[in-house]
Amino acid sequence: MRTAQRVAQRVARVKPSPSTAAAQRVRELKAQGRDILDLTVGEPDFDTPDHVKDAAIAAIRQGDTKYTPVNGTPQLRAAIADTFERRHGLRYPTDGITVGGGAKQIIFLALAATLDAGDEVVIPAPYWVSYPDMVLANDGTPVIVPCPETDGFKLTPQRLESAITARTRWVILNTPGNPTGAAYTADELRALADVLLAHPHVRVLTDEIYDEIWYEPGQATSLAAVEPRLTDRVFLTNGVSKAYAMTGWRIGYGAGPAELVTAINTLQSQISSCPSSISQAAATAALTGDQEFVRRTVAVYRARRDLTINLLGDIPDLSCTPPSGGFYAFVNCAAQLGKRTPSGDELRTDEDFAAYLLESQHVAVIHGAAYGSPGYFRVSFATRDDVLTEACERIGRACAALSFP
Repeated sequence: MRTAQRVAQRVARVKPSPSTAAAQRVRELKAQGRDILDLTVGEPDFDTPDHVKDAAIAAIRQGDTKYTPVNGTPQLRAAIADTFERRHGLRYPTDGITVGGGAKQIIFLALAATLDAGDEVVIPAPYWVSYPDMVLANDGTPVIVPCPETDGFKLTPQRLESAITARTRWVILNTPGNPTGAAYTADELRALADVLLAHPHVRVLTDEIYDEIWYEPGQATSLAAVEPRLTDRVFLTNGVSKAYAMTGWRIGYGAGPAELVTAINTLQSQISSCPSSISQAAATAALTGDQEFVRRTVAVYRARRDLTINLLGDIPDLSCTPPSGGFYAFVNCAAQLGKRTPSGDELRTDEDFAAYLLESQHVAVIHGAAYGSPGYFRVSFATRDDVLTEACERIGRACAALSFP
């Protein structure tokens, strides 16, 4: 008799990523010859800049293909330190910076290094789909705090205060956020900082991976820059994936207290030894080289945002708050729920609505409940204008075909 293989509880309590599952479903349908317009993908449709690719090729040719320090090459950490100082006036020592296989890995390792069973992590919703499962995988307890659209999808001081307990270890702030593109102003961060200063046992993990894809005046603001008294409790994470179209290169980084960074490095030494040496050379070139690529692509994203928001805004019973950063629109479809499709099926949830768009019009989106906010769906506008225009026209046709019973 074959013995059943046991899976650890930490794996059993984690769900597959909804965004990964949606992308896989799109690939399957396209393989069947279906004409799918994919608005699920959270990555730039631009190619990596040539000077970044050239740096990687040069690293290969000159033999920089060996192990690097666990926390990244000195050159890359110096480039990261300079980037934080240039953007936020924050100067981190090199032993306060760590580099990993994407910002996702850095966030996971930060939680793994600090959470014990029952420790709580405050996660504002809408949230990036991986936060709660990362907490669960590391024996923590996600504390989900709904942040309605009427508050700009942002955590308020009152809600933060109510969520903090003696077991709270982290608050996660994703700004600009995925899926909403919402970003905190300096005044809003200062109000949250006032709450956090009263709770010295709470750390803050700031995920700022979209901070350079920015549409407002000035630049995106960081909590550590707004309130220096929190610097030793803030772990700031970022990476090169989004701004430099380098998702597949898998380089992310974090900066914060040296003892936390040391703990992360200890874990990484037992997991992957170090990030890819070639990708690190490319990331160094991205951060230190000409930033025209970022400026040019952000202008394109801004035009795509405006196009998408305008087209969706013309569809009855859909609405969307324009994002301040990132390349997502989080669309309110609550007024569509309860309607019936032409075949008589009732759309009870936003997941039903997303499935209806896929089956009836071959438009792939991700339902809002995956982000902790039912009644919405997320579209990525990191794709061509003609795709966005056609997709919105199809969404309009799908909505026009619905009716209340």
